[in-house]
Amino acid sequence: MTSATFCCSPSNSSCAGHNAGITGSGQVDPADARDQIPSTVDLDMVRAVFETNVFGVIAVTNAVLPLLRRSPAPRIVNVSSHAASLTLTSDPDGPFAALLPSAAYSPSKTALCALTVQYANELRKDGVLVNAVAPGFVDTDSNNHTGFLTVAQGAAVVVRLATLGPDGPTAGFFAEDGPLPW
Repeated sequence: MTSATFCCSPSNSSCAGHNAGITGSGQVDPADARDQIPSTVDLDMVRAVFETNVFGVIAVTNAVLPLLRRSPAPRIVNVSSHAASLTLTSDPDGPFAALLPSAAYSPSKTALCALTVQYANELRKDGVLVNAVAPGFVDTDSNNHTGFLTVAQGAAVVVRLATLGPDGPTAGFFAEDGPLPW
C-alpha cells in the first residue's frame, strides 16, 4: 500500500483523504528495489519520495485541519509501513533482515511516523487523535502485486483507527494485531 493520510470524523462521516505515496522504485517487488541501496542511491529519487510521502502529508493535513478542528470527533490516520520501524528493521535476525537496505522508502515512512507523533502532540489539546498504521504486505501496484493481503484486509486497521472513540490512543503506531515498536 502506498502512503496515505486519512483525516476523518467518525461521528458525522466527513472524511478528507490523501492517498498519494510512492516507493521511488516504481512497480517492483521490494526484494528487487536495488536502486534504493544507500551507497548508490540517486538523491533526486530520495527527494521525490520524501516530497510525496512526507511533505505531501504535511500539505494535505494542514489544508484539512480547519475542517477537522470544527469536527466533534476528528481523526488523522497516516498510512506508514512495517519498514518504518527502526526496531524491526535493525534486527539482523528479525522478519525484515532479508529486505534490501533503503535510502528512500523506509526512511520516508520513518519520518512519517515521527511527523505523526508531532501532529499528535500539537493536536491532542484539540481532541484530534493522530496515529500511524502499517497495513501489512498488501497486494498493490507499488509492490508489483507480490503482497499477500487484499486491499480490504490492509484497510481494516486504517478504518479501525479512523473510527476510534474519544478515549482512543493518539501518537501511536499500529498494525492489525496491535501496537508496533518504533
